[in-house]
Amino acid sequence: MTRNWIAIAAVFGTMWIGSARGADVAWLAEVTKVPANPPRDRLDKLLPLLVDESGNAIATREGWEPQRTKVRDEWRKFLGPMPEPRPAVKLEVLKTESLDGIERQLVRYEGEPGLFVEGYLLWPTAANNSGKQRAGIVALHQTTNASIDEVAGVSGPDSMQIGLKLAKRGFVVFCPRCFLWQSVKDFNDAVAKNRERHPNSLGMAKMLYDAVRGVDVLVSLPGVDTKRIGAVGHSLGAKEALYLAAFDERITAAVASEGGTAFRSTNWDAPWYLGPAIRDEDFPLNHHQLLALIAPRPFLILGGESGSGAADGERSWPLLQEALPVWRLYGEPTRLGLLNHRQGHSISPESYSKIAEWLETYLK
Repeated sequence: MTRNWIAIAAVFGTMWIGSARGADVAWLAEVTKVPANPPRDRLDKLLPLLVDESGNAIATREGWEPQRTKVRDEWRKFLGPMPEPRPAVKLEVLKTESLDGIERQLVRYEGEPGLFVEGYLLWPTAANNSGKQRAGIVALHQTTNASIDEVAGVSGPDSMQIGLKLAKRGFVVFCPRCFLWQSVKDFNDAVAKNRERHPNSLGMAKMLYDAVRGVDVLVSLPGVDTKRIGAVGHSLGAKEALYLAAFDERITAAVASEGGTAFRSTNWDAPWYLGPAIRDEDFPLNHHQLLALIAPRPFLILGGESGSGAADGERSWPLLQEALPVWRLYGEPTRLGLLNHRQGHSISPESYSKIAEWLETYLK
């Protein structure tokens, strides 16, 4: 088993462990059916996935595996290196609160070697006493100066308290702080400090590394089932959830809400994400490749188009459409879907219920 920072499991991928269970959300067909004519403008380059280096079509899962490794390696090279080996997880509990059926702990741990990070760990109280292993979820926060407080339910609107609400449903949830809010003045300061430490790595490499460390925290806990680890995020957190699911195969199922799947649907070219290289019309990488790397583990995108400020929606379908032939190599049904709630850049009560049902179905 390789412990590369973004290739946690076997090089050739893993079958989704829930496939033998036969249970799917009742609405799977609705979110996996590609519309007849999804908009395909402003998509940037979409290199074919199922073509080998000799130009021959790939028709089998075995044929896809070398191409999968190649795609992953190209992305790893673009993102840049991060420190290996990762430090052992040693949690320092800074504060503990007892809520209604939940214990919420503010913890501190070593992210990169010598660099400490805070996050909230949310335990269902029954999980601490039952001896039963629970599914775990990394809940990645959106862009907000409250950082981990909102997703963990310390402050902010109910709609943003995803981590707390999922903990109340029985999951063990960990909410790590993004590096853009780790002892810095602003985003540019965070980027500059990260560049000093890692001059050959992008901001998204750092975000991915920190999200992987979030998984490390969860799997270190004796009450967590290491074969049932999920990821969820909204906006910035959804971007991280996409990358985490693509590169950390410990993730069993994930949901990305309004992250913006297409490069031009949001600010992917910002220096804290992927930078200006993606603007080049000849840039060879795109997110359909990451969606293909996730196969066959259930992955749901939530979009709010055509509501205000939406980053995902009908325009996201072509990227899924390009990835779906890879998913079909693993068998039917495919569990790569897009649910467009059309309520803008938000998590409505209805869309949260879909997030929860997706994760409960494929993790529990």
